[in-house]
Amino acid sequence: TRHFHSNQAKGSRPNRIRSQPFHQHPTQTHRFSSPVAVPLNHYPIRLKKNTMKNLRSCLAKASILSAAVLQTCHGFYAPGVRPYEFAEGEEVPMKVNSLTSIHTQLPKDYYRLPFCRPTGGPKMASENLGEFLTGNKIQNSPYSINMLREVYCQVLCQVTLTKLEAHTLATHIKYGYHNNWIIDNLPGASVGLSGSGQQQTHYAGGFPIGFTAQDTKEMYVYNHVNIILEYHNPEGKDGHRVVGFAVEPMSIAHEYAGGYEWDGESSEGFTKPLDVCETNEHISRDMINGFKRVAPGENIIYTYDVTWEYSETAWASRWDVYLSEDHMVPAQVHWYSITNSILVVLFLSLLVVSILVRSLRRDIAGYNAMAALTDEEKEEELDESGWKLVHADVFRPPSNYPMAFCIMVGSGAQIGLCAFFTICCAAVGFLSPARRGSLMTATLIFYMLCGCLAGYVSSRLYKSFRGRQWQMCTLATATAFPGLCFMIFIFFNTILAFFRSTASVPFLDLVIVAAMWCCVSIPLVFLGAYFGYKEESMEFPTVTSTIARAVPEPSFFMKPLVGISMAGMVPFAAAYVELFFIMTSLWMDQFYYVFGFTLVVFVILLITCAEVTVLLCYYQLCAENHRWWWFSFFASGSTAAYTFIYSFFWFRSLEASKMLITYMLYFGYMFLICTAMFLVTGSVGALTSLWFIRKIFGTIKVD
Repeated sequence: TRHFHSNQAKGSRPNRIRSQPFHQHPTQTHRFSSPVAVPLNHYPIRLKKNTMKNLRSCLAKASILSAAVLQTCHGFYAPGVRPYEFAEGEEVPMKVNSLTSIHTQLPKDYYRLPFCRPTGGPKMASENLGEFLTGNKIQNSPYSINMLREVYCQVLCQVTLTKLEAHTLATHIKYGYHNNWIIDNLPGASVGLSGSGQQQTHYAGGFPIGFTAQDTKEMYVYNHVNIILEYHNPEGKDGHRVVGFAVEPMSIAHEYAGGYEWDGESSEGFTKPLDVCETNEHISRDMINGFKRVAPGENIIYTYDVTWEYSETAWASRWDVYLSEDHMVPAQVHWYSITNSILVVLFLSLLVVSILVRSLRRDIAGYNAMAALTDEEKEEELDESGWKLVHADVFRPPSNYPMAFCIMVGSGAQIGLCAFFTICCAAVGFLSPARRGSLMTATLIFYMLCGCLAGYVSSRLYKSFRGRQWQMCTLATATAFPGLCFMIFIFFNTILAFFRSTASVPFLDLVIVAAMWCCVSIPLVFLGAYFGYKEESMEFPTVTSTIARAVPEPSFFMKPLVGISMAGMVPFAAAYVELFFIMTSLWMDQFYYVFGFTLVVFVILLITCAEVTVLLCYYQLCAENHRWWWFSFFASGSTAAYTFIYSFFWFRSLEASKMLITYMLYFGYMFLICTAMFLVTGSVGALTSLWFIRKIFGTIKVD
């Protein structure tokens, strides 16, 4: 499904770049369905006399905020670079990026394959840190393109395949590798024919380097390209701006007219006519009389055409067709999923709030009434049960690994705030795909700056637990999750270097990342911890007893493991549809730019996690289980477990190769992503539960 069939049916070359889009991946024709109905959510509340009045006010404000946020859900972006006007005849440089394949996830250097090289050898274009970390390797190319100058069947070079080169090229065609060309910061869209023979265009992922014959299984290389460029004349400017770029690849068994044989070096071969080419006429598919086979000893003649077409598309909106994929996935799909999730969350929130308000009001009234009874009357009420009975133990520090709890909550708060800032910047257009690597660079910068929050949160919790090893707690907060990511990244980077993949980051960039971590991130964590330990210790409304209360044997449905395993279903269902698009963008080289939807889904995910965790903690306290610290963290964090399980099913969409490294890269990085998600959702659940429990125990009278 990844390959074109541009030589398997006859047809004419499209007149416009924006032809009908084809579904390049099987997952993109998937029918989307809304999340199914799930168990009730809930919402933390303030227990006062005017609770319902405050609730209505909060919901009104939330509705206004939601409406404002949804306004950013359109595909808006800032172009980000200054437009360049080309004079007629001026050179328009074309650059080549790494070869990519969704089946191997191993980007390769373009000039590793037997393609034409520029005079003087390839030269690297300037790249930022984010481009290196994401496997981009942009270099110059030998193609000569000039503004408004048509090119007809221009010979570029001739390559005679050795046995090794033929095997390498055939292997890359087999694994579905794609070229990624760039002109004026625009990636080349790919024009071809679908299986039914219709002309279709795909705007992401580049175009294939060749195809495999379905009957003979022989490999054929695309050795001719029709480069289709669109230009626009802005008002008040003398030059022309490039606003569209597409490539139509073809496989042609070129032969020189008259039986001429070229040695690949003499200048005469660049001017001799080819049998397929006609004077002042661009090559079309109906002119092809044979495909170029990949085999040792074959002479591959690379040629290209250049076509210029005027377009009314303005320079500032030239990326729109890339971001929307020419409306291949209707915006209604995103809107339907978001609207469905919002309505479900609001409905369940109202329902759960009503339940909690009614139950807690009854409980608090009963407990406060007991406080006014005489000793004889209290003895008659000794069989009373409920969450008040654990008031002397509910704020007891975790009996197992209290320092680890503080570290994980602090790390989750840091990652969550980093994700929020990054998505917000992308939603307002600061992180455009036009700026390659900007998303990765922004994520690293925001993560480092949010280290202050990690140190502050972990230190505040650890001080409330009366821990004494604060240096160890702060150091572990600064190094635990980043250290795990860095070690896995170094491991994969070493393996990728043996595969000669461009995803292998140069040593200097590794040193830069390590320096950013050691010199910026870690000091900021210690700075936040300094202010956290300087604050007064967190006050709790009840006094913790010396001896812990025994936890009675719970029923099956009240067992902590059952609650943890079921808690993550609701948040996962709320974010499932948008998660599909994010996974497609991450692993299938697709552009993802509906960050407004992502922001809404992210907020819904956190709210749902908080609601579910508060409700489950309330029922655990009613069952006289005061060990809620780790329970609240794992209950909310179980959303990441469902996401990781979902990644196993989604992996089939890649039609991955049988290379072990592909499986290692996919599941290794998905493990890191789900670990970060586990820390974020777990910290939200734990901190929300802490706020909720402090509120309800602060409203009752205890001896």
